[in-house]
Amino acid sequence: MACHDFIHVAEARETIQAQDNSISFLHTDIVLKSAPATPDKRTRRKSMSRRSGQSGYIEKKGNAFYVRFWIDVPGQEKRAHKSIRICPITGPGKMTKPERERRAKQIIAESGADTEEHLKAVQAVNLGVTFRKQAEWFLDHVKTRKRRPIKPATATSWASHLTWIKSVLGEMSLASVNNLAVKELVSQMAVAGFSPKTMHNYVQVVKMVVASAVNEQGEAIHSRKWNHEFIDLPQVTDQRTPTFTVEEVAKLVSAAEGWLRVLYALLSGTGLRIGEALALEVKDISEGTITVRQGVWNGIVQTPKTSNGLRDVDVHSSLAAMLKAHIGERESGFLFQSPSGKPLSPSNIRNRSLHPILKAMNRETCGFTLFVDSV
Repeated sequence: MACHDFIHVAEARETIQAQDNSISFLHTDIVLKSAPATPDKRTRRKSMSRRSGQSGYIEKKGNAFYVRFWIDVPGQEKRAHKSIRICPITGPGKMTKPERERRAKQIIAESGADTEEHLKAVQAVNLGVTFRKQAEWFLDHVKTRKRRPIKPATATSWASHLTWIKSVLGEMSLASVNNLAVKELVSQMAVAGFSPKTMHNYVQVVKMVVASAVNEQGEAIHSRKWNHEFIDLPQVTDQRTPTFTVEEVAKLVSAAEGWLRVLYALLSGTGLRIGEALALEVKDISEGTITVRQGVWNGIVQTPKTSNGLRDVDVHSSLAAMLKAHIGERESGFLFQSPSGKPLSPSNIRNRSLHPILKAMNRETCGFTLFVDSV
């Protein structure tokens, strides 16, 4: 084969190879363009269970050793580096390498950087949950939850407490409502003239609101060890609890007239609460027995708070005869009722009958618990 033939063959091979390479590159380009893009990674919520813990990085700065470690910071999505001094490099306080490593781990543990509690607290701050917002959620939740929803009377009482509490703690982040914050709340309640018992009731509501914040696993975000000594929460002592003798109660019953005498005799003879007595219906009265199955509050008939409230109460024969005479020929309706057949108001009875009788007896005014305490 002639020399120029070899040259032509070589040129032909190079041309074919170039064409093959071009086709290969073209094919690769087509494949890359048609391949699906890598899906964006979802931002996973931080969890301490996905962290293995840290020993920190010991470094020299100036004339001292420092440990540097990661820690979650309020108001910041990513963890930040924190550097804390361990010991001097030379002189008093100098440590060996094993001692520095042990001290570094101790510093990290003391910071709480690897604890679930610290992470939860930072997450709560970053979510921007205020005490006011959590309190509103809490009150709605306890009224509508399936497990032991609170009664309307309790809901009204807690709502009243929270109205005052939110004026002090409302705009604070829930994570900041700690012993120090509650100490200030107690201080302001003392200035406002709250009784020790009222202070305890208000503080208890604060505790429940803080404890109601939980994560997706149902675990408390803010674990608190409440310190009543630090908070300076006064002890409940010497509560105003007027006592009455049997003779005084009998005199009070005799001073009442008509159906009020029957009501007072029923309260003193059975120990029923006023709400239970006013919710009794004619069908609940039988020979020598009263069946308690409901109560009345603000004109609303409701079931008892607990199953223990459902009970049968034995009555003396003289009281049974008095109730029978009061009922007469009626077969339905409330035992004590308004002309329209609705439950009576305890406050009206107290103000129009009970208090005037107590004043005439030269006794201090109080509520219907005087009958319960005297049974």
